[in-house]
Amino acid sequence: MFNIATHMDYEGQGRAEKLSRVIITLFGVVGLIWGYIIQQFSQTVYILIAGVLLASILTIPPWPIYRRKPLSWQKPRPEPQSTTGGTETESSKKKKK
Repeated sequence: MFNIATHMDYEGQGRAEKLSRVIITLFGVVGLIWGYIIQQFSQTVYILIAGVLLASILTIPPWPIYRRKPLSWQKPRPEPQSTTGGTETESSKKKKK
């Protein structure tokens, strides 16, 4: 079957967020300036929507640039064995104290 990655690492999430903010801000400023020059607010909105779509395409999918530094998880600790041979419940542990 296919092995499709569905995650980003921690630094990749930060990189994606920063990139989306830069793209949306840039398109917003350019759209505002262009809309002012031609006196059409609708052009400002269209350019901003194009920026949001571009930012979405570049930052929502988990592209390989967002998966460069995966976290190294620790190995799970083995559970301690009981010396009485049976399993103790929480209430019996509280009673012994």
